[in-house]
Amino acid sequence: MVHRHRNVQGGIERAAVFGVSDGLVSNVALILGIAGASADPSMVRVAGVSGLLAGAISMAAGEYVSLKAQAELVERELAIERVSLAENPEFEIAELAAIYRERGLSEEHAETMARELMSDPEVALEIHAREELGVDPSQVGDPIGAALTSFVSFIVGAFIPLAPWLFGAGSWAVEASVGLGIGASAAVGGLLAWLTERSMWRTVLRQVLVTSGACGATYLIGNLLGAAVS
Repeated sequence: MVHRHRNVQGGIERAAVFGVSDGLVSNVALILGIAGASADPSMVRVAGVSGLLAGAISMAAGEYVSLKAQAELVERELAIERVSLAENPEFEIAELAAIYRERGLSEEHAETMARELMSDPEVALEIHAREELGVDPSQVGDPIGAALTSFVSFIVGAFIPLAPWLFGAGSWAVEASVGLGIGASAAVGGLLAWLTERSMWRTVLRQVLVTSGACGATYLIGNLLGAAVS
């Protein structure tokens, strides 16, 4: 039976899912916090739009810096490993053979396997990267792609609870934001469950509880702050 693995190291899928999730949770919390503190819908709209734009830009920048730094660190280690493979091949063979012996191969078999793999410089570099660094050189990530994905997905998530305030106000908008936020959270939980092949109900419930907790806490704090100011 042939099976395929997803690229969990590149960052695009992660950026998309967590961008939507973060945009949704952070903006629904912000919107309800402001709504709880003020009856002025224009303040909620300004806060929601500001949270959407600031969050999307911040998350995209963070995603880019994170993946770029990761890629540069991996590239540096690969450059060091490439030099060592060229200048100290016997040491690298012994190092690789030792790894295979630790995994249960006999000394003779480990030595033979290490020498065969070391016969091709590119294969040798890939094997050492996987065995020593724990990375796949072909999947170091796409910083620009992840940043753009994160930016767009955050906007999508953050817009969902904001939409009711663009067309209404008051308790209706509050209830609509909560309903849309919880519904979207359930959808994100379902997507996460599908990607990770975990329990659908458990993952959806976890996502909904996180969003509901954020909604309740920020709305309550907003109410308290609004009452204190008034």
